Amino acid sequence: MKDQNSYTRRTFLKTAACGIAAVPAVGSYAAPATQEARVNFALATYSYWHFRPPRTPVSTVIEKAARLGFGGVDILHRQMDSEEKSYMNKLKRTALVNGIDLVCLSIHQDFVYPSAEDRQRNIEHTIKCIELAYQMGIPCIRLNSGRWKTVDTFDRLMELRGEEPVPPDHTVDEGFKWCIDSIEKCLPTAEKCGVTLALENHWGLTSTPDGLLRIANAIDSPWLGVLMDTGNFLEDPYDKLEMIAPKAVFVQAKTYFGGGEWYTLDLDYKRIARILAKNNYNGYISLEFEGKEDADSGVPKSLELLRNAFSEYPET
Repeated sequence: MKDQNSYTRRTFLKTAACGIAAVPAVGSYAAPATQEARVNFALATYSYWHFRPPRTPVSTVIEKAARLGFGGVDILHRQMDSEEKSYMNKLKRTALVNGIDLVCLSIHQDFVYPSAEDRQRNIEHTIKCIELAYQMGIPCIRLNSGRWKTVDTFDRLMELRGEEPVPPDHTVDEGFKWCIDSIEKCLPTAEKCGVTLALENHWGLTSTPDGLLRIANAIDSPWLGVLMDTGNFLEDPYDKLEMIAPKAVFVQAKTYFGGGEWYTLDLDYKRIARILAKNNYNGYISLEFEGKEDADSGVPKSLELLRNAFSEYPET
C-alpha cells in the first residue's frame, strides 16, 4: 500500500494548447495561519542519472517512484529521450497509470553572456522548455541564472566550492541586468502557459541568497518564484535557506548516501523542515539523491530520512 503522502495532491492537468487552459502554479497558494501546512515528496529523475552512463529512462524513474510511494516526479530535461510530442504523451500516460504527478521540469540555460545573441538563444531555449512543460502538464520549471564561465569545467567549479571570478572587462551589475532582462522576456510565455519559473540557488549569480533575491525581487510577477535547493549553499546553509524560504515555490532536497559525487553535506532536515513550516510552504519536496551509493538503495534510504524529518511538520 502506498504511503498517504502519494495521494494528497492528485490533480487532473489539462494539456490543451497554450493560452486555452492554464495549469495552476506550484506553491502559489499560501496557507492561512490557522491551516496546517503539509508537504508531499517527489523524486527527481536526476537521482538515477548523475550525467554519467548509463542513463536511466525517465519512464523507469516514474515507475520506481510509484513503487516507493512518492507522489510526484521532477524530470531532468537532459534525461529525456526526445522532445517529440508522442514521447511526452507516453510519459504523461506512464505517470497517470502509476498515480504520479509530473511536478517540475529541471532545465539548463544560462543568461550570463555579454552577447545579446547568446542570451537570445537561451531565452528561446527557455521558452521552448516552458512549452514542453505545458505539453506534459508540468506546472513548474527549474531556472538557472547562469555563471561567468571563467572556470572551464563543472568539476573544477566544485573544487573551488562554486566560486569563480568575474571577467576583468565586465561587472557583476552587468551580469544581473542580463539575467533579469532575459527572465522578463520569458514571463509572457510562462503566464500564457501557466508554468511557474522557479529560480534555483544554483551557482553563478544565485550562489548566494543575496544574489538570488536580487533577481527575484527585481521582477514583480507571480510567475517567478524561488527553487530552494538544500544542498547548494555549501557553508552555513541554514540562515541562507531561511532567507530564501519566503519566496520558495519548489524545494529540491539533496542526500549523499555513499558520499557525494562532488561534495557531501550533513544536512539537518528537521531544522530545514522547521524553516519551511514557518514560511507555510505547502508544496513538493523533490528528492535529489546525489550520493555514490546505488540509487536503488540510496533513494529508499533518502525517502525514509525525509519522511522522518518532516514527520512533525508543520510544528516550529
